[in-house]
Amino acid sequence: MANPEILTEADIAGVREYVVKKLPEVTLAFWIMKIAATTLGETAGDLFAQTLKLGYFLTTIALFLVFVATLVIQLISRRYNPFFYWTVILSTSMAGTTMSDFMNRDATAKFLPKGAGSLGWGPQGLGLGYPSGAAILISLLIAVFAIWKLTGLTFSIRDIDTFRGETLFWSAILVSNTLGTSMGDFLSDSSGLGYAGGALLITGLLAVLLALKYVPVVPNVLLFWLAFVLTRPLGATAGDFLTKPIAKGGLDLGTAGSSTVLLVILLGLMGYAHIQERRNNLPPAEALASAP
Repeated sequence: MANPEILTEADIAGVREYVVKKLPEVTLAFWIMKIAATTLGETAGDLFAQTLKLGYFLTTIALFLVFVATLVIQLISRRYNPFFYWTVILSTSMAGTTMSDFMNRDATAKFLPKGAGSLGWGPQGLGLGYPSGAAILISLLIAVFAIWKLTGLTFSIRDIDTFRGETLFWSAILVSNTLGTSMGDFLSDSSGLGYAGGALLITGLLAVLLALKYVPVVPNVLLFWLAFVLTRPLGATAGDFLTKPIAKGGLDLGTAGSSTVLLVILLGLMGYAHIQERRNNLPPAEALASAP
């Protein structure tokens, strides 16, 4: 655009529309932050539930309330704010970690820290197991998308700009992050692949989705949601790989230390995203004046 005066009304409207968006653009930085947030969600969820021995029941209630609080802030905000958005992603990842654990695990020694006979107040877990838990979560996710489809609203994150659409989006995120935790734990604990093997498998599947992006007949929206679900088990297996004992195939870095490092990384990425957002979201007149 060498001559700003030849810009059409559609161009100006496009600038205005971008300014009021509530959700981020899907870029490489988006996926890096998603993996960082979901990995932190895994280590932080385990920190509260297992290391601090609050248990899955109490931690799930507490983290779900944190999710609700962060979601309210996101929903009432008038424009996209990286700190608000990624805090909700983090809270869904933490809540999804303990919700999945509470659904799938029980009070047997297999799921308790070494030497512990119980874990926090209340029920230790429902003991549904990974297959049953995943079936329930998949059914819930299908139900969310079915309701979403009936509303006639777009599934594309780029075009979600209504309260109802954003509410459906976050409902799908919470369920998909919980489902992703179950998938990651199954790969790490029950598949025989181990933490590193599970992470490599998920990375391979994500590479396939990336290749399919260049196949015209495959809808990009479908690829986005499949990738969004798969990055959660990647975070789960990566988080377990960082924190679990060496005897179990982990690095034994601990939940507290790993969570602290991941939090610093995520905050740094949030800060960078905030700076980029401020540069991109200039008022329409300034945006047009600064166009090359």
